[in-house]
Amino acid sequence: MQTQSKFIKHKQPCPLCDSSDAVSVNQDGSAKCFSCNQFIPDYNRPVSPYHESVTPPTELVGVTTIEPTLKYNALTDRGISLDTAKAYGVKSEEFAGKITKHIYPYYSGTDMVATKGRNVSNKSFYFNGTLENTGLFGEQLFSKGGKYLTITEGECDAMAVYEMFKGNWSVVSLKRGAAAAVRDIRESIEFVESYDAVVLCFDSDKQGKEAAKKVAKILKPNKTKVMTLPNGFKDANDMLKARAFKEFNKAFWDAKTYTPSGILELSSKKQEWIHREVKKSIAYPWEGLNKKLYGMRKGELVTLTGGTGLGKSSVTRELEHWLIKNTEDNVGIIALEENWTRTADGLLSIEANDRIYLNEKRDKYSEKELSELFDRVIQKDRVFIHAHLGATDIDEIFSKLRYIIVGCECEWVIVDHLHMLVNVMTEGDERRGIDSLMNRLRSLVEETGVGMILVSHLRRAAGEKGHEKGVEVSLSHLKGSQGIAQLSDCVIALERNQQASNKKEANTTKVRVLKSRYTGDTGLACQLVYDSATGRLYEDTEQESFDNEHTDLEF
Repeated sequence: MQTQSKFIKHKQPCPLCDSSDAVSVNQDGSAKCFSCNQFIPDYNRPVSPYHESVTPPTELVGVTTIEPTLKYNALTDRGISLDTAKAYGVKSEEFAGKITKHIYPYYSGTDMVATKGRNVSNKSFYFNGTLENTGLFGEQLFSKGGKYLTITEGECDAMAVYEMFKGNWSVVSLKRGAAAAVRDIRESIEFVESYDAVVLCFDSDKQGKEAAKKVAKILKPNKTKVMTLPNGFKDANDMLKARAFKEFNKAFWDAKTYTPSGILELSSKKQEWIHREVKKSIAYPWEGLNKKLYGMRKGELVTLTGGTGLGKSSVTRELEHWLIKNTEDNVGIIALEENWTRTADGLLSIEANDRIYLNEKRDKYSEKELSELFDRVIQKDRVFIHAHLGATDIDEIFSKLRYIIVGCECEWVIVDHLHMLVNVMTEGDERRGIDSLMNRLRSLVEETGVGMILVSHLRRAAGEKGHEKGVEVSLSHLKGSQGIAQLSDCVIALERNQQASNKKEANTTKVRVLKSRYTGDTGLACQLVYDSATGRLYEDTEQESFDNEHTDLEF
C-alpha cells in the first residue's frame, strides 16, 4: 500500500504507462497504478521526472537535469525484473543490449527531490540534487506501520529482496551505504520504528556486520532482527541472481533478535540462581574487619588506601601471608616498587614473627631453619610474583598480570600500587589514566573471577592537618579519580597520627571501611597496633567500642 489515504476514484487512466483503467486516486490527490505499479504523488500533475523529454516541475528541488535516454528496463545485470524496477521507479540506460546505467529516485514525502546514478561499468555513483532530508530508498512506496520492514545496504539489494518476497513486504535501503547507516536510519527513524519488526539485511562483510550492530543499538529494544546470509553470498542481490530463494527465506525467518551485550531476560535465570555456587568468604586476619565486611571473596576488587608512610605495605604483607597460609589457592603479587627479595623478606618475617629482614635478626637463624621457614610459606607452584622492578610499559604489565591470573591459576592477586601503574603510562592526564586502569582492572576481575587487592594512594586532605596527623579519611580523598571508588567492591582506608606524642597512638592504625558493596556497612572497623619487636600488626582488642553491632560470623 502506497498511502494511508482512502481511494476515491478507481479505473482511471495512467499517465505513465499505456493502461486506460489501472489507476486508483486517493483523497489526498496521490494515486497508484496497478499496471506499472508506480506511485503518482499528484494525479492532477502526473508528470514523472523520469519521463523522457520532460522538464521537472519547480517543486522538485535539487533535480536540475533529466536524462531523456532513460526508460524502464529489466535490470538484467542484477537479475531484477522490469516489474520490480517500475515499482521502485528505477530507470536505466541500455546500450547494445546491456544495461549501462541505473538511476534511483529519492523522495521527501511524496516529492522526488534527488536522483542517485550508478555507472554499471565502473560501479561509480553520481548525484542529481542532494540526499539530505530525503527518505530511505523506496520509503515513499510504503505506508507507515506494518509487521515487517526489511532494510538493505543498497538499492539493488532492496529490489532483490522485494522481488524474492514477491512484493508482499516493505523493503527499503540505506541512502549512503554502510558507513552512514546510523545517520540514514536516524533521518527516517519515525518511519522505521513504525513497524513491528525491523530486519537488517546488510552485506555479510565486516563493514556490513558492524553497521548492523550500530543500527540495532539505536532502535527500540527487541524490535531489530539481524540476518545472517548463507556462506558464499555477499548480499541479497547475489542470492537473487543465484535464484537462492529458499535459502534467503530461511535466513530471513532465522534472523536473530538483536540483544545488546549484557542484557538478558531475568526469569530465564531462575534455575541458575537456585543452584548457583554461593560465594565463599575468606576471613580477614582481624575480627573488626570481618564484622564489617563478612570476609573477602573471589571476584571482588578491594582497594586499600592510606597516606604515605601509614602502613599500607605492612597491612598488604599481612594479607598476602594470610591468604597463603589460610587457603590452598595460588596467590599472585604485583609489587612494582620492590624486588623479589624484599617480597620474600616481608612474607618470611611474618611467618617467623620476627624482623628477619634485619641482618642482626637473620644472623640468629641457621641455614636449615631459614630453609624450613621458606618452605612453610613459599610453597611450590603457589606463590607467583612480578619480578621486573621498574617496568615501563603498561600493556606489558597487564599482560603479566593476566598471565599470573590465568596462566599461573592464581585466585588471589595483590597489586601494589595503582599510581605506579599510572606513572608508567605515556599519555593522558592522571584522572583519565586512573579511569582507564580501573576499568581494565575491573574487567579483568569480572572476566577471571580473581579476588584482587589493589593499593591506592590518597591526595592531601584539605586544611593544615594531613594524613600523617591522623585525619579522618573519606572517599573524596582518593587520589586522582572517583573511578577508584565507583569500580571497587570495597574500599578500606588506614588512618594513623604519626606525630602523636603518645607512642602507642603513634603506632596505632585505625582501619576504616569507606565502601562495602557486599554488606553496605561502613565506618571504623578496628585498630591495628604495630609491634616494633616483631614487625607485626596486631588487632587492639582493648579498643573502645566502634558501635559495631553485628552477629558473630564463622569463616
